[in-house]
Amino acid sequence: MTSEFQPPYVALNGVDSALAAQGYALLSASTVAEWLAASPAELAELHTGWNQLPADAYLKDGGRYRSRRHSCFVVDGQRVQQTPHRAHWQPLEYNALHGGMERWFEPMEPATVALPVWGRLLTRLGEAASALRGAQPWSVEAHVFRIDTTDGIGRPTPEGAHRDGVDLVAVFMVSRHAIKGGESRVFEANGPSGQRFTLREPWSLLLLDDARVIHESTPIQPMVADALGWRDTLVVTYRKGGFQGA
Repeated sequence: MTSEFQPPYVALNGVDSALAAQGYALLSASTVAEWLAASPAELAELHTGWNQLPADAYLKDGGRYRSRRHSCFVVDGQRVQQTPHRAHWQPLEYNALHGGMERWFEPMEPATVALPVWGRLLTRLGEAASALRGAQPWSVEAHVFRIDTTDGIGRPTPEGAHRDGVDLVAVFMVSRHAIKGGESRVFEANGPSGQRFTLREPWSLLLLDDARVIHESTPIQPMVADALGWRDTLVVTYRKGGFQGA
């Protein structure tokens, strides 16, 4: 039996220093709830945005395991503004599998974006990005993901270990249902050190300095053969100077 590595969580007052020192920081679910001033009911309501996710039509490996929505925002201090809907685009340098192509995903549902906790989430992450790079307007992309075991296996990061070409990456573990696997791995982009752990707590959070580390998640499998399992995550990226585009 393979032992599981536990997430090395940091206290709320240690987030900025952990990001500066090692390029990543992990927050427990209780710390995230405190940070967002979010009640369990608010987070449960936010999670309803995962109930109607369209299938990802762009998977080049032919898989059927990923559903998602995608929306963009500009966060400037306490001001959050949703931008007109746009394609998600990454260069091949950062995504060898799906880079270089415009991917038009359905936007997040208006009811989800309108939730007060959603605005607080974006501004809190903006504060973390500003502590890392300096206060400025941030171009933000939000990805609502469900990876399931329809194909017997689901791949959270089919492109492998990668960077996203942004400044800050936030990966929220929202829910796990009847699965095994899904280990998170973080490596120095220009060094030998790495860290591995499995996020299990709903609304625990991994923050990444995208310039300093690369990351990936291992595939998931159903806990019971032929039963459907899934892993819900929220990935939010912050980039200075505008959105990536072709």
